[in-house]
Amino acid sequence: MSVTATSEIEADPLPPRQRSRAWAKFRRNPSALLGGVIVVFFLVVALLAPLLPVPGPAETDWSAVRKPPNAAHPFGTDEIGRDVLSRMIWGAQASLLAGVVSVLIAVLLGVPLGMVAGYMRGWTDAVISRFTEALLAAPFLILAIALAAFLGPSLTNAMIAIGLSAMPIFVRLSRAQTLSVMTEDYVESARAIGIGHVGLIWRYILPNIFPPIIVQATLTIATAIIAEASLSFLGLGQQPPAPSWGAMLNTAKNFLEQAPWMALYPGIAIFLVVLGFNLLGDGLRDALDPRDT
Repeated sequence: MSVTATSEIEADPLPPRQRSRAWAKFRRNPSALLGGVIVVFFLVVALLAPLLPVPGPAETDWSAVRKPPNAAHPFGTDEIGRDVLSRMIWGAQASLLAGVVSVLIAVLLGVPLGMVAGYMRGWTDAVISRFTEALLAAPFLILAIALAAFLGPSLTNAMIAIGLSAMPIFVRLSRAQTLSVMTEDYVESARAIGIGHVGLIWRYILPNIFPPIIVQATLTIATAIIAEASLSFLGLGQQPPAPSWGAMLNTAKNFLEQAPWMALYPGIAIFLVVLGFNLLGDGLRDALDPRDT
């Protein structure tokens, strides 16, 4: 077998047999399956929000202000008679969109920087690493709040702020994984047969660091959802009257004694979706562990 064929085979991080083992491990993990079911449920609810038989999220009924859960309004109504269930369903779109898009921003910015730092080393690595450490010196949520306040209150700006705040995590992860992959024999073989820098990064390094990045991204989505809820609670995220779980909690804090259901259901939703992503991420981490697959 030629050096080229050998290096291409070894560059595959998850050959078919290992992929089947990883899937089998994932299916045998009850908590991972539970997390996957929870995540899929919220995704389906968010996607089908326009088709579900619920009132509009901004539709008011002044004759049903702060009504407890009943047949007409299973989750009750809020301070101006809007259906809490409807706002919960539409608010899922904002929370999940913020979680996915902000993490996507963090991955698209952080992973290339981390790979360049690990691949080039030297002064390039030093500059990127010092910049990353400076960002990591500030707590994640504090940095997100500061960036969102600077950019202005909106869901889009909140997603950008959360993405930039989460970027250092992926810079450090991809840098460490790149340094590890660079010591592998198939990378040395690829260099020996004359494959250039772009080919090495695209064909050999990126595929091999992708599994841990997927795991970290899944776990970071949960953190991003909490961050979006926090920013919306502070008035820096989704703006009224558009629904958001964080904004709903902000309003509900003024009516905890008169209408506790206004805070109960958004709180449960945030808890469940964050739990789902954490369980799913832990399951993926166990399933993709190269020591076991």
